[in-house]
This record gives sequence, structure tokens and C-alpha cells, in this order.
Amino acid sequence: MPVPVPGKPTVPILPYSYLVGQDALRMCLELSYIEPGIGGLLITGERGTAKSTAVRAFSRMMFGALPVTLPINATDDRVLGGWRIDALMAGETRQQPGLLEEANKTGLLYVDEVNLLDDHLVNLILDVASTGVLNVQREGLDRPEVPVRFSLVGTMNPEEGGLRPQLLDRFGLLVPITTETSALVRRRVVETVLRFQQEKDAPKSSWLVKGNLFDRRRRLELKEARRLVRKHEIPGDIVELSATIAAEFGVAGHRGDIVTALAARAHAALRGWENTTTVADVRAVAPYALAHRLPEAAFGEAIEWTEDDQKRLDEITAG
Repeated sequence: MPVPVPGKPTVPILPYSYLVGQDALRMCLELSYIEPGIGGLLITGERGTAKSTAVRAFSRMMFGALPVTLPINATDDRVLGGWRIDALMAGETRQQPGLLEEANKTGLLYVDEVNLLDDHLVNLILDVASTGVLNVQREGLDRPEVPVRFSLVGTMNPEEGGLRPQLLDRFGLLVPITTETSALVRRRVVETVLRFQQEKDAPKSSWLVKGNLFDRRRRLELKEARRLVRKHEIPGDIVELSATIAAEFGVAGHRGDIVTALAARAHAALRGWENTTTVADVRAVAPYALAHRLPEAAFGEAIEWTEDDQKRLDEITAG
């Protein structure tokens, strides 16, 4: 895949390394990349909290390009692929690849406002992302199974409606984003945005070149973590702990247990394999693997990991 070249003119994007705050979001983006088996990431939060900025910066860093973005009004043929209209009008039949195949080439599919899409489209995208296989059988178009591989990231503003529990469960991790409350962090956000606005139009910007070099270093670290992660078995006690936590929290199904264990191993890789996957890794990822699978979420209540939930997690993992 193409790699960003420091100093080369491209669409101006704030370097990932210059993002301020939102540590949980950055961690979950990186975990989802390191371990594709996690099954994608859903980002929830109010507007203006840099959700799109973070996703685009991450995509540019890891894949050298902006993510393929699914529009809200996307149709089945635009997502899956179909026939080219201009060719049909000329009496010819030519296939038109869909956005899922385009995402396979670039590496990341970004579904903004996923809660505003038709449920059947969301379910279809999640199916392809989890199986890695695109099978198109529609409108006289019968294509063999096409292998696809991409990272899936969705965003949504809960104020504009939610997703059905069945669809929420299909996203491996969910990270809630809130407005930064620290005056110091908010000041750094403003300073960074103003600096970027100034530097992005400069013929040569040492500030942007430096940020791209930081990104390149981080990209290499994450690629190495992804290469090595499956060479390390998840210890039996970590598997047992992941299952115990899910059972204690009343999580339906087994996807939450599996994602917790996979994300814990990816978190161990993220911190550099100091030894092996530990209880601390489980504790770090469990809120993002389980919050949207709690019984409350299934009944349409707000998705949140409360202080009481955290205390309960700490008690379980302390034993």
C-alpha cells in the first residue's frame, strides 16, 4: 500500500501524531488494526469531537490514503457493486465494483452516521467485514466469492438515534467520545488546529514534515505488532478471566468474551510485549468490548460504562 511521503503535496490532513486528547479512541483504532478479528470499531459521541478527524488521520498514517467513506444515501449497488449505468445505456454490460471492494484496496471503510443507514445495509457491511468474503448475487449479477479485507470504523451521534442491539453487538469495540473538559487540553486543541490551518498552505512546512515522520514511525510499530500478535497464544487464565467478566456483567452471547480476549492480546502487543497478555491488559480493554453488550443497552438505555461498572471490573480482576 502507498506510504505517505513527508513533504509531498497531498490533501492536507492533520498528522495522527498531532491529535490532542482522545486517548481511548486512538487506542481502540490501533487495537482494531493490530487484531482484525476484533471485528471493527464503533465511535459514538456528539458532533465536534474530532471523530472524523481522528479516523482520517489514522487512515492516512496506516494506509497512505483517506478511508473509503460510505455516504448516508448509499444504495445496495453502490455498496456491493453492480452494472455501470453508462455502459448499459450504450447497450453494453460492464461490472462496477462497489465501495466494499474499494475499501479492500485502500484498507479502511469509514461509515459516518452509521445509525442513519438502513439496517439491512449495516448488517450486510458487518457480514462482509467479519467473514472477509463478498458474494454478490443480484439483478442478473452472479459473481463468485471475492476475498476482501479492510478495517471497519463507524461513527454515530446518539442524539440522532441508535442502532438495534443486534447490530451493536456486531461491532467488536465501542468507544464513547465526549468533549474535553480540561481547559489545558482544550487550549492545546485550539492551538493545534490554528497551527495546522497556518501550516497546511505553506509551500514547505517543517512542522508537518516532522508530524509525518512521527506517523511513519508509529505506522511501522503498529505493522510489527500486527505481524506478531497471532504468534502469541492467549494464556488460559486470560481466556477464563474474559469469560468470567462477561458472565458477571450478564453479557448475552459469547462475542463479548472473545473480543475481550483478542483485544487484551492486541493491547499487550501495543505496549511492546514486555512479557505476555496480563490482567492489566484485560482491564484496559474490557469497557470497550462490553459496554454496548450490557443488558441495559439491549433495552435501549444509554450506552455507558459507569463508575460502578469500573469498580465491579476492578473487583473481578483483583481476585
